[in-house]
Amino acid sequence: MAIFAQIIVMPFQSGFVNIIGKPNAGKSTLMNALIGERLSIITPKAQTTRHRIIGILNNPEYQIVFSDTPGIIRNPAYKLQESMNNFVEGSFQDADIFLYIAEVGENPTIDDIPEQLVNTTIPILFLLNKIDTGNQEQVEKKVQLWKGLLPTAEIIPVSALLNFNLDYILKRILHHLPEGPLYYEADALTDRSERFFITEIIREKILLNYQKEIPYSVEVAVEEFKDEPEIARIQAVIYVSRESQKGIIIGHQGAMLKKVSTEARLAMESFLGKKVFLAVQVKVSKDWRDSERQLKRFGYTS
Repeated sequence: MAIFAQIIVMPFQSGFVNIIGKPNAGKSTLMNALIGERLSIITPKAQTTRHRIIGILNNPEYQIVFSDTPGIIRNPAYKLQESMNNFVEGSFQDADIFLYIAEVGENPTIDDIPEQLVNTTIPILFLLNKIDTGNQEQVEKKVQLWKGLLPTAEIIPVSALLNFNLDYILKRILHHLPEGPLYYEADALTDRSERFFITEIIREKILLNYQKEIPYSVEVAVEEFKDEPEIARIQAVIYVSRESQKGIIIGHQGAMLKKVSTEARLAMESFLGKKVFLAVQVKVSKDWRDSERQLKRFGYTS
């Protein structure tokens, strides 16, 4: 008597899940939590994320390519902000699933919702974030409000900071994720280089240590990165828009620059898993936020 074994091969799922929302809605916190790695820098300040950052979640049965985007800026004041909006616009073009995120304290109208989401046929998971900051009545009211504004979206209350409902988000993503190929290597975590994350670490420490306009006037470039077996030797430059900002970054007798550099070096050692020698200079690049040449140099335009 012949015995036949039936082998069932599950289809491989893959696709692009793009995270959209206003500045400071929790997009970066969400992506970091979903992939289990701290790729995007996080600060309490709006417009912390300037680039589109890819985070990849790999599994033998699927590959999810998350995309953390800058917050949507309604009235950009600089060419830099226009470039940031272009990153968001690009994420509307290549998504298989949208994660549209807003905080529970927001009071939205239909005008707040990007037109591309109102008219799309692509699945939308709307994430009502920071529910840990509101009460149950407030959350329920906002869920009903968003249902009226985005009737095609699935509304999911979450707390990205506390990892609440993240397992359910992943379950719903997999429900909508199409069959597809490996877009990146099976062990890839991101498409960005270590050099990029080094600049982001320095910029994060600037955002955390300075107030008002200063953090938004700053860009960071890594001039040299020597990755030796026991130590990484890094030379970086902090660029400011005006001469008067240079002294503020450096601080009295260099105290502020030393503080930022020390905090950045410690974070880099954790990120790279080795000792780091970090040398940081401060230079002026006049009005770099409106300079096409400088924006291209810093990776905001091609």
